[in-house]
Amino acid sequence: MTTEVLPKDEFNQSLVDLVHPADWQNPTPDGPYHLVVIGAGTAGLVTAAGAAGLGAKVALIERHLMGGDCLNTGCVPSKALIRSGRTVAAIRDAQEQGIGIGDPDVNFAEVMQRLRRLRAGIAPNDSAPRFRDLGVDVYLGEAAFVNDTTVQVGDTILNFGKAVIATGGRAAAPPIPGLEDVAYLTNETLFSLTELPKRFGIIGGGPIGSEMAQTFARLGSEVHLIEKADRVLSREDAEASALVEASMRKDGVNLHHEVTDLKVENTSGGIRLLMGDGRDAVEVDQLLVAVGRAPNVEGLHLEAVGVEYDRNGITVNDNLRTTHKRIFACGDVCTRFKFTHAADFMARTVIRNALFMGRAKMSDLVIPWSTYTSPEVAQVGLTEHAAKEQSIPVDVFKMPLDDVDRAILDGETNGFVKVLTQKGTGKIVGATIVAAHAGDLISELTLAMTQGISLGSIANTIHPYPTQADAIRRLGDLYNRTRFTPKIQKLFKTWLNFTRPK
Repeated sequence: MTTEVLPKDEFNQSLVDLVHPADWQNPTPDGPYHLVVIGAGTAGLVTAAGAAGLGAKVALIERHLMGGDCLNTGCVPSKALIRSGRTVAAIRDAQEQGIGIGDPDVNFAEVMQRLRRLRAGIAPNDSAPRFRDLGVDVYLGEAAFVNDTTVQVGDTILNFGKAVIATGGRAAAPPIPGLEDVAYLTNETLFSLTELPKRFGIIGGGPIGSEMAQTFARLGSEVHLIEKADRVLSREDAEASALVEASMRKDGVNLHHEVTDLKVENTSGGIRLLMGDGRDAVEVDQLLVAVGRAPNVEGLHLEAVGVEYDRNGITVNDNLRTTHKRIFACGDVCTRFKFTHAADFMARTVIRNALFMGRAKMSDLVIPWSTYTSPEVAQVGLTEHAAKEQSIPVDVFKMPLDDVDRAILDGETNGFVKVLTQKGTGKIVGATIVAAHAGDLISELTLAMTQGISLGSIANTIHPYPTQADAIRRLGDLYNRTRFTPKIQKLFKTWLNFTRPK
C-alpha cells in the first residue's frame, strides 16, 4: 500500500515524515509482548499508549499512515474545510447584521493549503516518534497472524499474550451501474483536490455527504446531492433533518431524493448522473461517493486463528473479545459506531479486559455523535422514532432556539433542543440538539445520562445567561412543571392561605 499523499508539498511531506517515516527502522523484539496492536488509527493508538502507560510491553503495527482515517482523511481535514465554508457563509450573511462586506473571493488552492498545513500541525500527536517515546515498539509494515501466539511483520516475528485488531475500515462504493468506469472521489482522495469543481456531484446524504455538499456549495461549486432515502441524514431525528435540508438549500445545494435507479457514465465534458431510468440527468465535473464502508481485514490471515468476520466487520462480544479468546478488536473494524470518540472509549474497554481480566462492556458506553453541517446535529441515546419502534414510553421536552435569547442575539435560531425522558420520570434516555454548536452542547446531556443525573436536577444547576446551553436548563424547568400536579397545586394553595398574614 502506497504512503504517498497528494499533492506533494511541504505540508504533506511533513505529515508523511511523521506518520510513516521513509527511514523508519522497525525495532527488534526482545521477548513476547503483553499486547500486539494491529492498526494505528484512533482505536489502536489509544490502546497502545494506554497499555504502555500502565507498564505493559506493547507492539503497534501500521501498514499505511498512523493516525488512521481521523487524522488523514476524515475528522481533521473535513473540519478544516468546513471552517472555511462557514467563514464564507458568515461573510455572505453579514449584511443581516448591518455589516456590508460583499461577495467573498474564495481561493480554493489556499483553502486546501491551509487544510494541509493544519493537518500537518496536528500530526505529531499520532506520529511514530511520539509513540516510540511513549514506550511503544512501533512497526511499519503488513501484519498477518501466523498462529494464536504469533504475528508476522515483514520478516519479523512478534510473540504475544493478547492481540488487538484495530485496522479500521475504508470507503467501499455501492454497486451503481457504470460507477466502475468513471474516476470518482471518496473521503480518501477528496482532500487531495487543488481546484474547486465547478459542478460537483455527491452520492450519499449521510454525515459525510451532507457536510461536504454544504461546504462545497458555500465555496462556490454547483452541488448535486443524490440520496436514495426521502431525506438527508435519514438516521437522525426527522425534524433535525428538515432543518438541515432547509439550510443546505439556502446555501445552493440541489437535493435529489428517493433516487433508486441511478446510473453513471462518462461524457466528453465530465460525468453524467442518470436518475429514474434516465428521465432526470445532471452532469458534473467531479463525483464524490460518500456511502458505503468495508472493514480492513484482508491479509490478516484471520482464518489461521479462528477469528470470524463478515462484510460488516469482525465479530466481537460485548467485552470486545473476538471468537478467539485472546484476540480482541475495537474501532471501526467491529462496530456500527464509526466515530473517533467511540474508538477511543472502546480502546479503554479493551485495555481493561485484555490486560486486567476485566468485564467492561461495550453496551455500557453512552455514545453521542454530531454531524457538522450548519446547523450541526448532535444525538445521544434514543430518538423519538427509535423509542416508538422499540415500544419504549417516553416524555418529550422541546425548546426551539427562537425562544432562546442568546440564539436570537446570535442570529442562530434555526434549531432546537429536544430531550426524551423515561415516561413519568426525569431519567434522560435520549436527546437531539440542532444548533450552530450542537456538538459542544450535547456533552452536558451525555454526562447526565452517564452519571444518572435527571432532567430535573439539570434545572437546579445554574447556567450563565445568555448562553444557548441555557436551553437545556429551561427544559429541566419544563419537566419540573409537569410535577406540579393539580393535587400539589391545591396543597400549596391551602398552605399559602393558612400562612397568609392577617
